[in-house]
Amino acid sequence: MPSDVVRVVYRKYDGAAHRDYPARRLTEDDLGVWLGVTAGTESVYHGRPSVEQIPFVLLVPHDAWWSAMFNPPPRTSEVYCDIASPARWEGETVHLIDLDLDVVRRRGTGLVELRDEDEFAEHRARFGYPEETVGRARAAAEWLYVALGDGTEPFASAYRKWLALVV
Repeated sequence: MPSDVVRVVYRKYDGAAHRDYPARRLTEDDLGVWLGVTAGTESVYHGRPSVEQIPFVLLVPHDAWWSAMFNPPPRTSEVYCDIASPARWEGETVHLIDLDLDVVRRRGTGLVELRDEDEFAEHRARFGYPEETVGRARAAAEWLYVALGDGTEPFASAYRKWLALVV
């Protein structure tokens, strides 16, 4: 039986540290692995020590070019999706490469935003993202943009039962 603690490690394409934190394995289903992070969790953000102020649930899909963070109030983003390489698991550590683009649904208004296109373009040139990576990242962002707005699960309500376990 797997440990209930998973280390989540995001890096940028050049290998630079992005995010690193422990999370509790909540469940695994056909969508992926659901992880919970409580307020007060010590983490690393952009290589600097940090403490999570607001709890969240992370969905790490089995084989997709994104991950999804589901947030309670008062965070203004209800759902925050990172465009990232498919997850690579090493024991109880999951590794993801953050590819800059984010798709966010705002709480209250339901507005869906594609963010950080400028950072994606800059890093694409600087780090030499392969064309296949660019295509998959853009396709994931386009799919998420629609899915976050049209009620596709798990973005409509399926995440709420898992989020209730960490708030």
